[in-house]
Order: sequence, then structure tokens, then C-alpha cells
Amino acid sequence: MELIINGESIQLPDSVKTVSDLLSHFRLNHKIAIVEVNLNIIQKQEYETTTLCNGDKVEIVHFVGGG
Repeated sequence: MELIINGESIQLPDSVKTVSDLLSHFRLNHKIAIVEVNLNIIQKQEYETTTLCNGDKVEIVHFVGGG
């Protein structure tokens, strides 16, 4: 499947089917990531049930601590 992620076209394995799968694929912490799919912000409790389709436009914001 090919998605547009943060403005970049990325080919993903067939195992990536949901928002949760996508975050796991990139090893991002689900608790501190905000995901938008086709201009809709996805609630964290919907990450496992929100399916992705070829060509979807995804924006991911992942917070990183520092000091």
C-alpha cells in the first residue's frame, strides 16, 4: 500500500492495515502521537479500528521530550 505520510509518498508492507499498525511500523508511541487521516483527526481509542487505504493522506505528529 502507498500512503502520503507528512507530505511524502511511502510504500508500506501489506501488514499495515490500521493507524495502530502504521504507528507500530514506525515504532512510534501510540500514547504521544496524533494522527490525521484525510483531514480527519483520529481519536486514540480508534487507532486499532481505523483502516487505511491506498492513497490516503496521513499526517503524524509525535511528541519528543527533552530538556
